[in-house]
Amino acid sequence: MGQLVEGIWQDTNTKEVKTDGQFVRNASQFRNWVTADGSPGLTGKGGFKAEAGRYHLYVSYACPWAHRALIYRSFLGLEDAIDISVVHPVNLENGWEFADYPGATPDRIGGARYMHQVYTRADPTYSGKVTVPVLWDRETGTVVNNESAEVIRMLGGPAFRSLAKNWHDLLPSDLRAEIDEINAYVYRTINNGVYRTGFAQSQEAYEAGVAAMFEAFGLLNERLCDRRFLHGDRVLESDLRLFTTMIRFEPVYYFHFKCNVRPLSHYSNLRRHTRDVLNLPKVRKTVHMDHIVDHYYLAHRRINPYGIIPAGAAIDLEGPDWGPVQLEETKAC
Repeated sequence: MGQLVEGIWQDTNTKEVKTDGQFVRNASQFRNWVTADGSPGLTGKGGFKAEAGRYHLYVSYACPWAHRALIYRSFLGLEDAIDISVVHPVNLENGWEFADYPGATPDRIGGARYMHQVYTRADPTYSGKVTVPVLWDRETGTVVNNESAEVIRMLGGPAFRSLAKNWHDLLPSDLRAEIDEINAYVYRTINNGVYRTGFAQSQEAYEAGVAAMFEAFGLLNERLCDRRFLHGDRVLESDLRLFTTMIRFEPVYYFHFKCNVRPLSHYSNLRRHTRDVLNLPKVRKTVHMDHIVDHYYLAHRRINPYGIIPAGAAIDLEGPDWGPVQLEETKAC
């Protein structure tokens, strides 16, 4: 994957797989917050006031973490307030790259060729992984935040409310504790669980990851028996965080990461939930299956050294199986 070491790109191991074969994700390092008046947020320093046209998102259509931010931007109607740069889906020895691919763009801020140059533009001595999404501030010329969970809470929070054309409260205060609990569970077992499974380097680590994941599938499938979304009848933050993993499950994780205990069709409510979120206003346009499939099968050469894409990865999201959910499919178990 590669990383920056004191501002110098090195094609070296990021050391996220520990001696017992378990994959443990490194923490993000830029943790500032955009607020309504520019005062300091929950972490980091102040000086980042919410203003239309000031902030820019660096994203990959392939990456489930960046996909969170793209969904928030689209679903809430923040496209005019926050523009984007999209990297090429296949990141190899130089990491994420701005290169020719349908849907990819140049770096629209500084003309960088590689994403690691965006990081060193913000901090010439930066050491660590180079990830997306990145929320960039044009005014100060730096990264505001590169932790996806915090970026979406900023986009969906009070700071950007006046700039959103389709505002929804995705984090209502009366459900905050329940949302945080579900988020933590889904992150541990599913969002990051697919990586714990796919990047495992021991049989024990793999089996621990895959067992926890499919136990979570069963519990969430049961939870969705009597409700449309995870917390009731309206989509909230937990639904969108779960969706970005589940939309990748059938084409990628089932095959590529050996998450193949059972197909998603075995969990009818969970699959219905994935379809339901896909068909929310402006969510479908954030799903670029060509970027997703090419990234996982062509970039992860340690797992798939010959870059072979399995036939089953060809998921047709435009077909009837992924269309709007019908009334009879939402009945209780």
